[in-house]
Amino acid sequence: MITPAKNTICLWYDGDAEAAAQFYTRTFPDSAVRAVYRAPGDFPSGKRGDVLTVWFTVLGVECLGLNGGPAFKHSEAFSFQVATVDQAETDRYWHAIVDNGGQASACGWCKDKWGLSWQITPVALTQAISDPDPAAAKRAFDAMMQMTKIDIAAIEAARRG
Repeated sequence: MITPAKNTICLWYDGDAEAAAQFYTRTFPDSAVRAVYRAPGDFPSGKRGDVLTVWFTVLGVECLGLNGGPAFKHSEAFSFQVATVDQAETDRYWHAIVDNGGQASACGWCKDKWGLSWQITPVALTQAISDPDPAAAKRAFDAMMQMTKIDIAAIEAARRG
């Protein structure tokens, strides 16, 4: 039996929490499946012995995957924001999510195949849109608004003008 963190993010899945947790732990460092618990009895979306919860970490963040059934779906109201150090890391995470049945969105956002939103955000983007020069920050911001996956070279070029 594991001792959960004081504050854990609970993510609702429709029966595939274990598959999602396994994907996250293969994709991101400092991630691991800590425990898989099976239901001791039947529940609304499953039977005794089915996976009920999966305790895992993703990028060091404690999470609980709950196989709660089809009643609730993930939305953009919650997302993981992943700070990347370079274009290779940005591309690796972005493509891992999108190419595994996910969906590209705008401004560095994408959804995994379970509907969970991710912001793959290069540190260079954060620095560019918070540039002390308002004109440089706006140019970088405007460039970002035209992108799906963030292109660091294009952000830096826009920042410079």
